[in-house]
Amino acid sequence: MNTPLILNLKGNSLDDGPGIRTAVFVKGCPLDCVWCHNPEGKKTEAELFVSPDKCIGCRTCESVCEKQAASPDHPGIVDRSKCVRCFSCVEKCPPKCLERLGTEMSIESIVEKCLKDKPFYDISGGGVTLTGGEAAMFPEWCGELASQLYLKGIKVYLETSGHFNYEKVRRHLYPSLSGIYMDIKLIDRDAHIKYCGVPNDLILKNLQRVYKDSRFDFFFFMTRTPLIPGITDTDENLSAIADLYVKIGISETELLPYNPTWYKKAEGLGTAAKNDLIRTEHWQTEEKLEHCKEIFRKRNIAC
Repeated sequence: MNTPLILNLKGNSLDDGPGIRTAVFVKGCPLDCVWCHNPEGKKTEAELFVSPDKCIGCRTCESVCEKQAASPDHPGIVDRSKCVRCFSCVEKCPPKCLERLGTEMSIESIVEKCLKDKPFYDISGGGVTLTGGEAAMFPEWCGELASQLYLKGIKVYLETSGHFNYEKVRRHLYPSLSGIYMDIKLIDRDAHIKYCGVPNDLILKNLQRVYKDSRFDFFFFMTRTPLIPGITDTDENLSAIADLYVKIGISETELLPYNPTWYKKAEGLGTAAKNDLIRTEHWQTEEKLEHCKEIFRKRNIAC
C-alpha cells in the first residue's frame, strides 16, 4: 500500500466541508498549478521550509550542515543545490526558522487524534476531510483511513483535483465517503497544461462519472473553482465551465476567492521563481466575486 507523508492535521477547520472538521493534509499531487495555495503538498518527499525572518544569525545550522548548504550569510539561508535534506539543521535550529514538511504517521495514530474531536464533529455535523496535495493519489491508504474513521462514526469528505484513478477511488474510498469536493479550474486543455502542468481530459471525465455516481449512491458532491486573476476568473473560462455544468446537469457550485498568501509559502520552499506566471498581492474584490457568480446564476446554477 502506497503510504503518503502527512503535512498536517488541521483541527477546528471550517473551510473544508460542513461543521467543525479535521483536515488531513497528505503530501503529493499530480498537478503543478502555478498558483497552488498549498505548494508544500506538491512533492511526495519531505521538504525543507525556510523562514528567513525568524533567523537570529546564531550559525547553528552552519555548524551542523555537513554539506555546507546552510548559512545565515546565504540570501535564503539554505543553498538548495547543495542541500540533501538530512534535516539536521531543522533539529538544531533554536528559533525554528528551518522546518521539515512531511512526516510519517500511522493510520491508527491519525484516527486516535481525530477521535479526540469527535464530540465537536457530532454537535456541528462535521468530521474529517482528506486533502493535500491530492489524497486520491493514495486510494488504498486513504481508503483504509476513511474506513476506520467511518467505523468510529466519523463522516469523511474528500477534496480532490479530479486527477485520479477512478476505479481505485471508487473501490477503496467510495464505501466510506460522505462527500466529495472536486476542483474544476480550466476548461481549455492547452491552458490547463500551461497553468496546471497536465491535460484536463481525465479530470473532466472523472467529473461526469463522480457526479453521476453521487446521484445514485447519495453522497454529497460539489464542484469548486478557485478564482485566479486573469487565468481562471475570466468570463470565457467561467462561461465554459458553466455551460459544461448545464450539459451535465450540475445545478450548484462554489467559487473560491483568490488568496495571495500562497506566494509566501512558495518562497519558503525555494520555488517562488517557478510561479512568475501569476504573482499578485491583491485579494479578490467583492465586485469581482459577484460578477463571477452572476455568470453561473444566469444559467440557473446556484453559486
